[in-house]
Amino acid sequence: METETILSTLDNNKEELYFKAKEKKENYYNNIVTFSRNLFVPVTHQCRNRCGYCGFVSDDVSSWIKPDRYQMLLNKAKEANCKEILITLGEKPEEKYQTARDFLSKYGFDSTVKYVENFCELALKENLLPHSNLGILSLEELSLLKETNASMGLMLETSSERLMEQGKPHHLSPGKKPSLRLKTISTAGQLKIPFTTGILIGIGETWEERIDSLQTINEIHLKYNHIQEVIVQNFNPQPNTPMAEWSPPSDEEVLLILSVARLILSHSISIQIPPNLNKTRIIDALESGANDVGGISPVTIDYINPNMEWHKEQTLHKQLIDSEYELIERLPVYPQYEKYLNSRLRDIIEEYHKNEETLYSNNR
Repeated sequence: METETILSTLDNNKEELYFKAKEKKENYYNNIVTFSRNLFVPVTHQCRNRCGYCGFVSDDVSSWIKPDRYQMLLNKAKEANCKEILITLGEKPEEKYQTARDFLSKYGFDSTVKYVENFCELALKENLLPHSNLGILSLEELSLLKETNASMGLMLETSSERLMEQGKPHHLSPGKKPSLRLKTISTAGQLKIPFTTGILIGIGETWEERIDSLQTINEIHLKYNHIQEVIVQNFNPQPNTPMAEWSPPSDEEVLLILSVARLILSHSISIQIPPNLNKTRIIDALESGANDVGGISPVTIDYINPNMEWHKEQTLHKQLIDSEYELIERLPVYPQYEKYLNSRLRDIIEEYHKNEETLYSNNR
């Protein structure tokens, strides 16, 4: 749909958007809702960016996860039957902090990417599947991580350069420059890396900017066919941040952007809604176009939104069953993108498919 058509429908016929989005979703996903049982690993809270809404960032070098603690987390992941290791961190902290450079050097690494690549190797040895989200990455860095990751991710957040201006949420965040993030997403496509991206709504962007962000993501996917899911994440105010007093987006805004996303994006792209940020409207979100609820960890909290508890898996399962949805576990790589992976990763995935009948393994 063209931007003008969407804007006109938003103004004059919202019900048509909801209806068309629900129809498109049901034609492809029916009543299936997918999730990944994962373990969240925040490698470090040090970050070169200072986003106006971020409660994750810290200057503290003690926030780094050391290899021995990481191995303990892997053991917990196996005990809890997790399959995905979600690895995230502050972007390129070694560019800003001498303490970060010293920490990496102590363990024999000269970059965060190589430190994380070692963590991915350790996960694979336990037959666990890494999904790394490390910020802007070069062709060489993506190529290195492709060998040990089932999938990777980078939130676009917004295609709006306007939000980089002084006083805007991305002004002090060089890594949030949209052109750089779009280059990483496109390079991942060139390398055939199964990829997750998404938008963040409620940080001062306009409806035109939201629509442009989704259209830009879809154009990249149509070129490279590698974006397996798009997260529609609603801003959640965090204490002690410049935007702590901002109001989050309304129910209507969240549901409308989900419908717009479903209509703009290719039917093959799953739309993910974070369930812990949408507990009171999860069914409405699914009715509006979402079909995936992302990672749910039985072990770790959501370190990006620590004030928002995960659903208990069985509680969410019952809630969805009551609304005639079926919650099915998936892996961090979607079935149609497994062919992009090397044999080492595919061997682990094949074992999961053999042993877990509940896994979402049909070739959609």
